[in-house]
Amino acid sequence: MHDNEQEGITRRGLLAAGIASTVGAHGPSVRGQGGARRKIKLGVVGCGGRGAWIARLFHEDGGYAIHAVADYFPQVAEACGRQFGIDRCFSGLSGYRRVIESGVEAISLETPPFFFPEHAAAAVDAGLHVYMAKPVAVDVPGCRAIEAAAKKAGEKGRCFLVDYQMPTEPHNQEVVRQVREGAIGKPVLLCSHYLAGPFSDPPLGRTIEDRLRNLVWVNDVAIGGGYHVNACIHALDAALWLAQGVPVAASGVSAAGRKDPHGDSHDVFALAFEFENGLVLQHRGKHLGDGYSGDGFCGCAVHGQDGHAQITYNGRAQLVSGRTAFREEVANLYEAGARRNIALFHRQVMEGDHTNPTVRRAVDSCLATILGREAGRRKARITMAQLLRENRRVEADLRGLRT
Repeated sequence: MHDNEQEGITRRGLLAAGIASTVGAHGPSVRGQGGARRKIKLGVVGCGGRGAWIARLFHEDGGYAIHAVADYFPQVAEACGRQFGIDRCFSGLSGYRRVIESGVEAISLETPPFFFPEHAAAAVDAGLHVYMAKPVAVDVPGCRAIEAAAKKAGEKGRCFLVDYQMPTEPHNQEVVRQVREGAIGKPVLLCSHYLAGPFSDPPLGRTIEDRLRNLVWVNDVAIGGGYHVNACIHALDAALWLAQGVPVAASGVSAAGRKDPHGDSHDVFALAFEFENGLVLQHRGKHLGDGYSGDGFCGCAVHGQDGHAQITYNGRAQLVSGRTAFREEVANLYEAGARRNIALFHRQVMEGDHTNPTVRRAVDSCLATILGREAGRRKARITMAQLLRENRRVEADLRGLRT
């Protein structure tokens, strides 16, 4: 990309004002003959804990028929296949291609994020609709590849949805609406947090095969992006939603604080992000087995000149100012948000809605977390323009893995 295109990625169409209502306002489902919902023939790539769980939610939605599955580990793919009574179960690094070739209309991608750009591009090239987890990539080239794939999907009349749960929550949507309408005055400070435990981080083996299961890959920058990109991204995404913009720079420090780390990811973060309009974002994150999660493990507060507000993954969504107050509990968002997105994906496919509004947000939040990850690791101030110019690719070592 040219330099002006590199810098433009941080500005184009960020977080359109209507995204919350687009995600939350669900029109009538398209019905087939006799009033029944037409089932979309779906392939699932990545059948571990969340992948198999997401497959079950697709099945329970009633708008999908699980047609084929793939996982690097054959026993995992076969167990998922048995759950849905199918024998099109593929494995190895190329298993996703077999799913694409099996006759599916849409694909759900739930693998370690290093693989998302390659898998999404292949699915779009084959004319499939794409539903995928976050983060969309582990590096800047991967973000650009997802952006390009999603653009091609729209041009081909295909849907591309990235599954974030917080923006689907009605109470969070109400808080954001009131903030944008000036209920707390001019926002001047954002404070986001992600406070949770670590994932298992066993000793490194001869290959990365054992890093591909049980979320071990979150410990590895090349495979999972690291803790900040993979987990803290929920809180950063909330902050960008409130900010209606992307940071122009980040600075801070980070470190590996978990016991006996083997992966190269840091897991404690104290970061500051700057926005072009002067808004400041302070982010703190920890992924330690200390049992602490505060009043809610993930969320973002916004402080304005006349009041304050908070959106959250769990706990209370609220807004308080001199003229109004709003307080509501956010419950079961992990499952409820996924179910909303699965239902929305079905409607978009059926109604031919390929505007794909979640993609811009997903790419921007991924870039923001990569910016924070690099600022913390380098203990330096890095601008978004610098990060994009560097265009640094992070390569996973796939030697010795089964194809």
